[in-house]
Amino acid sequence: MTLNKLTYNSMDIAEVISDTPVITDAGSALDLLMSASYELGTKTILIDKRLICEDFFILSRGLAGEVLQKFVNYGGRIAIYGDFTRYTSKPLHDFIYESNKGRDVCFVPDRDTALAWLAK
Repeated sequence: MTLNKLTYNSMDIAEVISDTPVITDAGSALDLLMSASYELGTKTILIDKRLICEDFFILSRGLAGEVLQKFVNYGGRIAIYGDFTRYTSKPLHDFIYESNKGRDVCFVPDRDTALAWLAK
């Protein structure tokens, strides 16, 4: 995993670069957030959904709640971008919809939209 520091509209953002999933549990999410804070001086994270394990998107497993609670508790913000249309779960779609109303977490279709959301 590599963290790439971006500055977008005067906001420092840590972009996660990896060939394999980096968020696999709540601990790995917290490690990511703390690494970005320590190495790049930001708690604002941009990540492709492919870098998050599939269990995250099965709400009944509880991983999404655990991971996102870590971000909120430690003052982080995260934008997750990718194609979410293949998921048919109504609770997941509702979760994404409600998350996108807030200021801490968003799920968007592409990197540019994610950057714009984070820079607000």
